[in-house]
Amino acid sequence: MHRLMTIISIVTFSAIGLLIFYLAVTGRGETSQPVDTSGYVVRGADISSHNGFVDFDMLRTHGIGFVYVKATEGADFKDASFGANINAARRAGLKVGAYHFFRFDSSGYLQALNLLHSVRGRHLDLPLVIDVEEWTNPVNRSTDQTVGRIKEMAEELRAEGYRVMLYTNKDGYSRFVEGRLDHYPLWICSFTPPDDGIDWTLWQYTHRGTLKGIDRLIDLNVYHGTREQWDSLTSVPRVVPPPVRLQYSGASAVNH
Repeated sequence: MHRLMTIISIVTFSAIGLLIFYLAVTGRGETSQPVDTSGYVVRGADISSHNGFVDFDMLRTHGIGFVYVKATEGADFKDASFGANINAARRAGLKVGAYHFFRFDSSGYLQALNLLHSVRGRHLDLPLVIDVEEWTNPVNRSTDQTVGRIKEMAEELRAEGYRVMLYTNKDGYSRFVEGRLDHYPLWICSFTPPDDGIDWTLWQYTHRGTLKGIDRLIDLNVYHGTREQWDSLTSVPRVVPPPVRLQYSGASAVNH
């Protein structure tokens, strides 16, 4: 009997662990009620290889005007679907941008080189995004050290002629951005309307968006501004030839 109870306990805890993992991957525990985004004129999505096949033409029919695509993570990870997703989104007539998942335990300079290596020569309409989240990152890194590495990465990207935007949630904003990096445009993740005191450019309002024709849950976003302001933001695309000084070979892997 004792052995049976032990087996049951192991199975139960394993099931709970799998459920927690599923929530983390698909919705990161999102439980909020739907929010009203009807007042925003420009809508977008962000994706990675985790989303599998994406019908970008279908996204456009749903009123999606832009797509941010994961390019890289840390100093050597490259999203396996980045090139295909960027090309397919552009063929569908969407405005495109690339984002990088920032690792607290890697130098900002090396992370910048990883991202630059992936986006060089590509037509991008939107600023490069540094995605700053405590989720899956080490907990033993100081705030000052992490902010310093974010600054290092952002400055390297700007030195190559790119515009830079930061993505984070409300906790990340308070810890890393407010009073430290708030001169950069902000892409805020929040399942309730952003606080009035936060100056934001993009708002990711759900990790669990559903659109007809898209098999998996998708992150959905809105732009904070007028159509004219949006047109101005995306009117100067950045196309960069391969920089001679970049001698880098990163590893491709499956998105976490």
